[in-house]
Amino acid sequence: MSYASLSVKDLTSLVTRSGTGSSSSPKRPVKVIPLQHPDTSNEARPPSIPFDDIFSGWRARIKRMSLVDWIETLFPCFRWIRTYRWNEYFKLDLMAGITVGVMLVPQAMSYAKLAGLPPIYGLYSSFVPIFVYAVFGSSRQLAIGPVALVSLLVSNALGGIADSSEEELHIELAILLALLVGILECIMGLLRLGWLIRFISHSVISGFTSASAIVIGLSQVKYFLGYNIARSSKIVPLVESIIAGADKFQWPPFLMGSLILVILQVMKHVGKAKKELQFLRAAAPLTGIVLGTTIAKVFHPPSISLVGEIPQGLPTFSFPRSFDHAKTLLPTSALITGVAILESVGIAKALAAKNRYELDSNSELFGLGVANILGSLFSAYPSTGSFSRSAVSNESEAKTGLSGLITGIIIGCSLLFLTPVFKYIPQCALAAIVVSAVSGLVDYDEAIFLWRVDKRDFTLWIITSTTTLFFGIEIGVLVGVGFSLAFVIHESANPHIAVLGRLPGTTVYRNVKQYPEAYTYNGIVIVRIDAPIYFANISYIKDRLREYEVAVDKYTTKGPEVERISFVILELSPVTHIDSSAVEALKELYQEYKARDIQLAISNPNKDVHMTIARSGMVELVGKEWYFVRVHDAVQVCLNCVQSSSLGDKKQSFLRRFGNNGSNNGSSSYTDLQSYNTLLKEPLLPVEK
Repeated sequence: MSYASLSVKDLTSLVTRSGTGSSSSPKRPVKVIPLQHPDTSNEARPPSIPFDDIFSGWRARIKRMSLVDWIETLFPCFRWIRTYRWNEYFKLDLMAGITVGVMLVPQAMSYAKLAGLPPIYGLYSSFVPIFVYAVFGSSRQLAIGPVALVSLLVSNALGGIADSSEEELHIELAILLALLVGILECIMGLLRLGWLIRFISHSVISGFTSASAIVIGLSQVKYFLGYNIARSSKIVPLVESIIAGADKFQWPPFLMGSLILVILQVMKHVGKAKKELQFLRAAAPLTGIVLGTTIAKVFHPPSISLVGEIPQGLPTFSFPRSFDHAKTLLPTSALITGVAILESVGIAKALAAKNRYELDSNSELFGLGVANILGSLFSAYPSTGSFSRSAVSNESEAKTGLSGLITGIIIGCSLLFLTPVFKYIPQCALAAIVVSAVSGLVDYDEAIFLWRVDKRDFTLWIITSTTTLFFGIEIGVLVGVGFSLAFVIHESANPHIAVLGRLPGTTVYRNVKQYPEAYTYNGIVIVRIDAPIYFANISYIKDRLREYEVAVDKYTTKGPEVERISFVILELSPVTHIDSSAVEALKELYQEYKARDIQLAISNPNKDVHMTIARSGMVELVGKEWYFVRVHDAVQVCLNCVQSSSLGDKKQSFLRRFGNNGSNNGSSSYTDLQSYNTLLKEPLLPVEK
């Protein structure tokens, strides 16, 4: 029987009878829900892309916006200013702002040293950007300013352009880098391109951050050991330099730095463990600075280097003098922008969800960009959201951006009145603050989790972290992103495809590998494609369908005894999109099936997929009667066809054996005749009531 040539009338005849050939067998109709095919009479060609409609949503939203909505869009701070509760919020914001400010002052100077800049530029980067972000930023708990990872990226970028002795050039390049980062962040925020970073998996970020934390820690060892080491973002030159200069080791800075580091770690651990003592976590950096400064002031150890003179006063307005190195700094600018999206915006969204207010990622990115642009005009190097300080801000129950303004005031007071004291701060104390801060970035817990949950993501973590350690930050990021995208492409080009079986006693069809008790029917293969079908994966899908056609025994358990596949049912409900290349490939597959007397049936395509198939002419090619609302409907129709064919084949075999009158050389077997009648009465699928 050629199923491809069956008409609707033939199918109706097949599916409205069971027990064919027995007059005593009642008719058992099979209920099939008709599938509504789209009308393509006026849509023979796909409509042209309505470019005006792309922005119609934006235009409609703009028309609905009131003056207050415009102000809140341009100045997100207006959202919390309008609803500020002074009696309830001010005390909490004041304490949170002071806490973060006390934490930020020593951290800012430490991170500036890590970036290869004088400590004062860490304070500059913590001053103007904080005030700007409080106005243009939408997060109410995010604490921005210098961070360890960005400082390392700045140091690495500047080290490749200028010698460490050229301090003025270093400063100019760092300020220019802040301007470029701000411009990129604003562009991505305005064009709403933050979604591009979603293609980088969390395992890449975790591996990159962990390796960077190790490099940062090793780069600060020179302040503990008392001698200079090589300036590099690779672990091998750092270790070699540390070993080569071991004969210059000095005890005083090592003992002071180790003591301060131990105190910082203990205070941080106690502050995390006990909520009533959480102020210790924020006070730890200041405690280390005070302790180190006191020892240096009292004992004057000659082998311990101090910060030295720090300019007093607020930063002055200045525009970057030269853009000669802008092209060279663009890759690092893009990398820092990526870190801002992945870390800062991620932290801001998490804090917004926890504190129950809405936050737009692109608006947040724009706020960070404006903060960096205006900060660069006041001698700041790139700033972004800090995980540790934001956590402290949230734990201190900061309610609005006013806490950030208070933090900025503390930085301003430090610049105006405290810089004469800062010159006595030991370098090893600042190094201890950096090492304490980055020690929590080595995410070995994430590596253990990935090993237990997903070996592929663990492999990605290992590749990224190892490459970053041995080949540098830029190479590590490129390799990690490359492998991450490769995994995305591989998953897209090799989608999950399942053979479905029927769960006993139901009309539900599920993956036979997931539900071993599910059974399939001889002569019928039901395949579900769990992904969009397009040019990149259609070849893989066709190959898998051919495999299922050949492997009859592997996927069949019940139904009429047949020797080959007669029907292939495609369950398309998970398919969200199908392109022209895929439709043409399905047409070719249908022709292959037709040549081998196999009928293709399609179940439950969504509206867009169905429309694409209809416009291509595939509905008429396959036949409207072979499109079904449910898999169960398709199986009932196909099983009737298979069973009718099987009964016809067995009847012919029976007649050849016993003759047209039921005899075999004049004699007949009552048992054989009874068997044939039983065969004719063999039931199909249970009838749905």
